[in-house]
Amino acid sequence: MDTDSERLLKDYRYYLRMERKMSPNTVASYSSDVKFFLDGTDADVRSVDSDAVAAFLAERAEDVSKRSQARRLSSLRSFFDWLIMEGERTDNPCDAVDQPKLGRYLPAVLSVEEVAAIIEGVDTGSWQGVRNRAILEMLYGCGLRVSELCSLKISNVYTGEKFIRVVGKGDKERLVPIGGAAVDAFVAWLDVRPEAAAPSFDDYAFLNRFGRPLSRVSVFNMVKAAALSAGVDKEISPHTFRHSFATHLIENGADLRVVQEMLGHESILTTEIYTHIDSATWQKAVLEHHPRR
Repeated sequence: MDTDSERLLKDYRYYLRMERKMSPNTVASYSSDVKFFLDGTDADVRSVDSDAVAAFLAERAEDVSKRSQARRLSSLRSFFDWLIMEGERTDNPCDAVDQPKLGRYLPAVLSVEEVAAIIEGVDTGSWQGVRNRAILEMLYGCGLRVSELCSLKISNVYTGEKFIRVVGKGDKERLVPIGGAAVDAFVAWLDVRPEAAAPSFDDYAFLNRFGRPLSRVSVFNMVKAAALSAGVDKEISPHTFRHSFATHLIENGADLRVVQEMLGHESILTTEIYTHIDSATWQKAVLEHHPRR
């Protein structure tokens, strides 16, 4: 990648972060895809055509999923739209590239019994165990993204009023109810929470053994270990608790718009995926028990 391309990528990253208000993870993902493309082409980005974009995606089609291909195309489309906005181009070469065909993605979901087994299986004999129990209760009880949990502040948890203020994608705030089990687990955690390593960490809800805010990787590893310990043989992550939270709400009659608000989805189309998970559940039950199966 030449110096000019490096400058454009830097400016594009600034645009995503400051003007589009995208989360750090989204900015990193988009920038990484664009850098990957720029590193693989000698052509000036102002003259790249649709054939070059299609060839770039095709060359790596065997190494990544259809979903990853679609994300890369989306990243490049965003980048070239920005170039048009900046007056560097007059067209977007991605417009002539076909979007990879995607099947409907149904995320992994835990049953109510599996959730209970994982949470109740946590050994609370140490402060780390008390913390982990509180984390699991809040992931499932509030449907938080792992990034939202890691950045959660104590001052945004209102245990008396039973709601939390969550700062989600694009720094958008929302209020989410927090149930009794999660409240009790969180209060128990605050009673044993170690001292923060620095004043700037004082308000972070969850700390690691060094008194610093927990990382996404730490939470991921903890969730995997808790599931394994509980004998839950599924490929899960912290996000699985968010999926389970939404699915169980809808299965029990919650309004789709309410679930959308609690999850912080910008579009209700994103939330509708959970109605398909529910449909898959009762479809399986019908097919297994129908006399003419």
